[in-house]
Formats: sequence, C-alpha cells, structure tokens
Amino acid sequence: MKFSANLGFLWNDQPLPEAIKLAHQAGYAAVECHWPYQFDADEVKNALHETGLQMLGLNTDRGDISKGDNGLSSIPGREVEARAAIDQAIVYASKINALNIHVMAGFASGEEAEKTFIDNLQYAADQAKTHNITILIEPLNHYDAPNYFLQTSAQAEDILQKVDRSNVKLMFDCYHLQIMEGDICRRLERLMPIIGHIQIASVPARSEPNTGELNYHYIFSKLEALGYSAPIGAEYKPAKGSVDSSWLADF
Repeated sequence: MKFSANLGFLWNDQPLPEAIKLAHQAGYAAVECHWPYQFDADEVKNALHETGLQMLGLNTDRGDISKGDNGLSSIPGREVEARAAIDQAIVYASKINALNIHVMAGFASGEEAEKTFIDNLQYAADQAKTHNITILIEPLNHYDAPNYFLQTSAQAEDILQKVDRSNVKLMFDCYHLQIMEGDICRRLERLMPIIGHIQIASVPARSEPNTGELNYHYIFSKLEALGYSAPIGAEYKPAKGSVDSSWLADF
C-alpha cells in the first residue's frame, strides 16, 4: 500500500516546500495539503519536481476563520465568496499540477443549503474540468465539526447524484466515517465507484493509524481486493507532537 502525507497535519510547522521534502525523506509516495495559499506556487512546484512527489489535493479556503467559518459552499448568500475560493483553488492547483480540490461545505443546514452546495459544486466541476482536476466532497464528523453541512456518506452520495458531474467524487475519510457510521469495509465496497480519494487516521484519537479501534491491515486487504492502488492519505495528528513515520513499516 502507498501513502500520501497530509501536510496540513504533518510537518505543519515547516514551510510547505520544506514539508514536501521531509515527506519524501520519510518514504511517502505522494503529498496532500489543506490551505497552501500563503506559499508561492512556483516554490511548491519546484519542491514537488525535486522530490518526484505528486500533490494529490488541497482544500478551498475556509472563509473568515475569526468568525468561525469552515468552508463556504453550502452557505446561502455567500455564493460570491464561495466561488472566489473555488477559483483560487483551481488556479493554485493547476500551477502545481494537483489532482484534486476538496470543496469545503461549511456550517449550514436545510434545503436551501443543499441547493447552494449543489450549485457551487456544479460551478466548481465545470471550471475544473478543463484543468483535469477532480472536485471532492468530504463528510466530517459531528464531534470535530459540529453543524457541518455534510456529515454522512449517504448524504454525500445523494448530493453527487444531484450534482451529476463525472469529475465530482467522494473523499472517503475512514476516521470521520467510522465515527459517524462505521461498517467501513462494506461502505468502501459499495461506494468505490464514486470515491476519489481515501484518508486514514486512528479512531478515536486521530493519531497514527496503527493504533485505535480500526484494523487498517484488514481494511487495506479489502482495498487491494477491490483493485484500489492510489496512495492513501495519512491525515493524522502525531500523538507525540513531532512526526514519527515509523508506523509506515507496519504496512
């Protein structure tokens, strides 16, 4: 199994170009990040070229975090801001040849929020298509992100059907979905046709994936049987604060 270092959590005390190099030294096959916009895209691209690593994905901007924003795309009345964040992400991703953009929904609920999210996702998909970029949506659990619009795989599946764009997929985060729903292997099998990326962490601590209640050895064997060969995103918070990638040897 190949792994992608999520630099939103790993080496996040370092500038992004340096974090990419550290991920390469640690033995990761790819990288991904959260919000890279403070770093010059050319410097990031050079680090990716130097290491030979692919940037799998990045997130749209959260909005005004001082006011509690965690994404914008499902919030009625903020469509202009949401689409500006989508445009920003597409420009940055195209410069560094990133494969995916996670369009963050934000805190909202109800039918109008769903319609707003669908409209913004259709916009994102149409804009990203010419750059061969896939748009991802990700359910987040209600402990870490209370009142986040997108919380379950069933809700995500329904939205993807309504969006009806081939380049919009599900980000299947085992940590979030184990907390919200469980039954991870059956969900992976059923949802595989709409999955664009998979992420892992231990549950419930969200630390190194070789601990906790999920047996990733078993999950990875199921993924191999399903023919999934893309790098798995290691989106975890190091238990000791500093990054220790020795867990990679367990898989």
